[in-house]
Amino acid sequence: MMTRRMPAFAFILYAALTLVATSVSASSLPEFTKLVKKASPAIVNISATRQANPTRYDQFDEQDVPEFFRRFFRNMPRNHDPRPSAGSGFILSSDGYILTNNHVVEGADEIVVALSDRRELEAKLVGADELSDLALLKIDAKGLPTVDLGDSDKLEVGEWVVAIGSPFGFEHSVTAGIVSAKGRSLPDPNGNYVPFIQTDVAINPGNSGGPLFNMDGKVVGINSQIFTRSGGFMGLSFAIPIDVAMEVVDQLKETGTVSRGWLGVLIQRVDRDLAESFGMERAAGALVTQVFADSPAEAAGIKEGDIIVKYNDKQIDLSSELPHFVGRTKPGTKVEMTVVRAGKKQELDVTIGKLDEDNVQARRGGSASPGSAINRIGVETRDLRPDEKERLGVEHGVLVTQVSGKPAEDADINEGDVITTINNEWIDSRDQFKQVVDGLPKGVAIPVRIVRNGNPAFTVIKIPE
Repeated sequence: MMTRRMPAFAFILYAALTLVATSVSASSLPEFTKLVKKASPAIVNISATRQANPTRYDQFDEQDVPEFFRRFFRNMPRNHDPRPSAGSGFILSSDGYILTNNHVVEGADEIVVALSDRRELEAKLVGADELSDLALLKIDAKGLPTVDLGDSDKLEVGEWVVAIGSPFGFEHSVTAGIVSAKGRSLPDPNGNYVPFIQTDVAINPGNSGGPLFNMDGKVVGINSQIFTRSGGFMGLSFAIPIDVAMEVVDQLKETGTVSRGWLGVLIQRVDRDLAESFGMERAAGALVTQVFADSPAEAAGIKEGDIIVKYNDKQIDLSSELPHFVGRTKPGTKVEMTVVRAGKKQELDVTIGKLDEDNVQARRGGSASPGSAINRIGVETRDLRPDEKERLGVEHGVLVTQVSGKPAEDADINEGDVITTINNEWIDSRDQFKQVVDGLPKGVAIPVRIVRNGNPAFTVIKIPE
């Protein structure tokens, strides 16, 4: 009898354990229904019609740029196409202020906001900011439902987040995921002043401008861009932190424009080889490749080759962090900066300036012509003519006319580059360049500053034994 009853007992035990395990597993999963019911009434759909004023997207074909961080539309207008583009947004205040992305409404002749109660109201553009990709709208209505705002600085990597928007026009669609990273910098032709929140929340065309919620039902970000090779969602979405957005909103309400801090330098990442060549124990900080004339950085005594490692009380581990800190600093504010110069730390006081259109634009240069002057690092160079210095935007340096050796090839030095410093020594002529190179010690890594197409950068040349 015992033998015949065991299978039934085992089955009952297995079923009971399975039920308990399923119950425990289900209870550990996040629950979104209350959040969605509370937040959805404050989410809006935005349609922007452009009749005769094309935006910079009109001549842009996304498929020409693989692996691009794309801002996303539904029915993106092309070549003066009068059809509306669509995005999302959310209500900030009961009297009708609405936040969305700038690229949703940029260049629009008419903006229509569709509310959750099916009303459609024409919106006025209060102000927009291209660098943060944010726009503030106003509709004539009162007693509107609003979202609750959270603290994006307190957001943790791995935390659950929820997006609500109108992907492909399907209003109030809900997707969920986790925070993948914080403080991301993305390539952008206007420069990057937003420390993006990266998530794996499914985002598609039409989600632009929609809110990103934490599990407390508070907005922590504005969905803005995706990384994609196909044009669709691939698991990499990026949101503007709400703390950054509200700083922009306050200025747009007050003046209609946004004022940002400006330091006046070009920077690059410090890798292990560069850190070693500059006598640093670890790779950290922002390496200054160029200091602009009449800039706050020049006035404070910052020099090319300095590595900025601290901004006020904030450590700079990644070079991408510096623009975020500077951009959020009010112009005219005095800040303390720590730089590493020739292996030693120095403290500098810098009065932050105001970013304007002129200093947003990157300087560009021209091409080179051949010449000669062989040296031991594997390049041929010649002196720069005065007109070339003016065209290339440099005051010092020699022109690389040929790369014919492994040290220079390994350092990614190319024909047409201008070598401006070697081992932190400015180069003014071909003869001086050869003299400095001949005196370099063997078997060490040497920092070299080059200018390529008007853009300065540091590289490292390893002198062979």
